[in-house]
Amino acid sequence: MFLQRQHRQRKVRMMAPASHCLLAVSRRRLLWRNLRPSATLPWCLGGSQEPGHALANQAKRSTSTIQCGLSCFFYTGEAHSLKVEKILYQGKSPYQEVLVFESSTYGNVLVLDGIVQLTDKDECAYQEMVTHLALCSIPSPKNVLVVGGGDGGVLREIAKHDSVESIDICEIDQLVIDVCKDFFPRLYVGYKDPRVKLHVGDAVEFLRNSPEGKYDAIIVDSSDPIGPAQELVEKPFFQTIARALKPGGVLSNLAESMWLHTHLIQDMLSICREVFKGGVHYAWASVPTYPSGVIGFLLCAKEGPPVDFLTPVNPIEKIEGATKDGREMRFYNSEIHKAAFILPTFVKRELEAYNSSTEKERPEKPTAKPVKMKVMRDSAITAS
Repeated sequence: MFLQRQHRQRKVRMMAPASHCLLAVSRRRLLWRNLRPSATLPWCLGGSQEPGHALANQAKRSTSTIQCGLSCFFYTGEAHSLKVEKILYQGKSPYQEVLVFESSTYGNVLVLDGIVQLTDKDECAYQEMVTHLALCSIPSPKNVLVVGGGDGGVLREIAKHDSVESIDICEIDQLVIDVCKDFFPRLYVGYKDPRVKLHVGDAVEFLRNSPEGKYDAIIVDSSDPIGPAQELVEKPFFQTIARALKPGGVLSNLAESMWLHTHLIQDMLSICREVFKGGVHYAWASVPTYPSGVIGFLLCAKEGPPVDFLTPVNPIEKIEGATKDGREMRFYNSEIHKAAFILPTFVKRELEAYNSSTEKERPEKPTAKPVKMKVMRDSAITAS
């Protein structure tokens, strides 16, 4: 049985407990289906049916309403379940479907187009790492841009840096901002800083119109690189970011899970090494509600003053704004900063093997004609 999905803008919807499941199929997209308590899923229990095909076909012909019960997030070959206590909000913007529910163990959960974006309990790991891995690697950042990040969490973290003078944020979806204001006040507090200037619109277009060399740091907190967001992992986008950065400026970018998306990480590293000549590194952190329980970050530096991402030159422990009551770190510290760049052996091998293969595929650069040196009788050295 399928139930009609109802889109209600900025309105709380509470429902009585029921034994219904929220199912996800395909990479990280959700499809919603009503299940009996005794229902089984042959394809996720080792059956021969291809994952998600039957559910996907049925869901295309139907709509549904999320109900309270067990919320099962299925990814490629795995699942993660959260118990739903209340449906707090369900709606749709011109860009995506927005869902907020209260879970039993992780507090409020934000889901965009079927992708878990954050939870009250573990948002600190992602927000703090994506921000401070970049800002603590350069001395005295002043001008910072956030691409995406409509929930406000990255703004909250940037605001802890006393040296920052201006914070631009470009978020395409006003509904995300409004929903987070209502249901995630601990994140939305980032918008209350007077240094923040909100721009609602297309971030790619915003970057194209930004003055060259304006920003010390750009933090890309976007959705997964599928569909329209695919543009955000392609070379022209990174070139646009590099143009907007000052020499020695840094980029922090979502870079997926090393357990599931090594091929994507390889492609991103390859592209960014062509664009950012000041250095490119991959880091990671534990976020329980993300697929495989980890998430990665791409740290890039524009050519200019040297940047050492591996050692924080601007340690968070010495920043007054990060030590005040109510603004302390919950996850990030200088030790975790250093540890984030230490990769498991299998990841190092895969990335090194990829780098070696791509180097072989690149055409050899023409060798310069050797310069002949002549020693004249008066001992002066000339080149010919």
